[in-house]
Amino acid sequence: MTGRPDPALWRGLTETRISRRSMLKGVLGGVGVAALGSALAGCSIQGSVSSQARQQVDWTEFWSKQRPTKHLDFANWPLYIDQEKGKFPSLEAFTKATGIEVNYQQVIQNNAPFYATVAPQLRAHEATGYDIVVMTNGWELTEMISNGFVMELDHSRLPNFAKNAAKNVRNPPYDPGNKHSLVWQTGFTGIAYNSKLIDRPITSFKDLADPAFKGHVGMMNDNTELGSAGLLAIGVNPTTSTPADWRRAADWLKKQQPNVAGYYDQSYIDRLSNGDTWVSQAWSGDVFQAIAGGNKHLKFVIPDEGQMIWHDNMMIPMQAENPLSALKWMDFYYTPEIAGMVEDWVNYVCPVPAAKDYILNGLDDPKVANSPLVFPDSSVDSRSHEFYVFKNYDEYEEWNKVFNPVIQS
Repeated sequence: MTGRPDPALWRGLTETRISRRSMLKGVLGGVGVAALGSALAGCSIQGSVSSQARQQVDWTEFWSKQRPTKHLDFANWPLYIDQEKGKFPSLEAFTKATGIEVNYQQVIQNNAPFYATVAPQLRAHEATGYDIVVMTNGWELTEMISNGFVMELDHSRLPNFAKNAAKNVRNPPYDPGNKHSLVWQTGFTGIAYNSKLIDRPITSFKDLADPAFKGHVGMMNDNTELGSAGLLAIGVNPTTSTPADWRRAADWLKKQQPNVAGYYDQSYIDRLSNGDTWVSQAWSGDVFQAIAGGNKHLKFVIPDEGQMIWHDNMMIPMQAENPLSALKWMDFYYTPEIAGMVEDWVNYVCPVPAAKDYILNGLDDPKVANSPLVFPDSSVDSRSHEFYVFKNYDEYEEWNKVFNPVIQS
């Protein structure tokens, strides 16, 4: 290990961590749900733009005409890249190797409001000021793709992705063939429990409905996560679920409510760590970081019914001024050394399996390299499910109408 503080512990001490899954409920920066909904509707999130309004692009010709630049504007979430003394070593390595200077901006706090900010510019065919944005798979990402707001990637310039990308980041259902996006980081949503307070193994969503845990179960207030857990609990794959399945899942969640201490944002990990809750829906990266910070009694498990897998994705907005620089970084990131540098600090699920050896031998960090929460066994893929991809806004609204009442009741 290097002499710097443990990265997970350092993040935990210096800044409150935030959810990277989009929420259209609760209060966000003082803006209530109704106001936020109106703002998003004002950006025409409710429907895709007409085919006439979309830019018609011959992408082969487009990429053939692009010329290299020496600049890259990169928009990402806070605390989501390797940092040391206020600098970003992986980006510095990129600049040294390519001569491309990176303006790295930690400006994305949540998917929905960020999209609401850039959608008017994209709709007007104006530059957003970013060459790469990082968005979680969900409604906003689907809208960006379906509205023609992001570029199609030239995969001939992405040989490292073809060579090194993990199986679970290739050909995702929300972007078949990775036509518009490459995964930045991945995470799992399963179950975690406090082994100080529970003296038996937790193995299933059925445990979250066990009367023995009445008043001690934590669930997520993100309805995408909550609804997906309900679907898994009734034996339905969320990826291929139907509205009828959603209603049955909501019924299960309502029956489980006597056990629920609360529907939480990312603060669930603090409640689980300090014993306010005993067992909870949980994100794999949070549990890894909590354990690294000293909470050795926490256990993360893949339920018998399976777990959810989510992805934060790099995309190039239309009108980006430096698209070749963006492709250059994407390809550079998918090398074991660079993905390893980022992963050793971020601690989510690495999209480059070969980075494990680099972290173990090059960075001498066996704690990260050997963690199944960072480099899961390949068998985990068969037990992991992608989130449902909404076909249109009406489906998205129906999901909200089915699962929001569970959280709000």
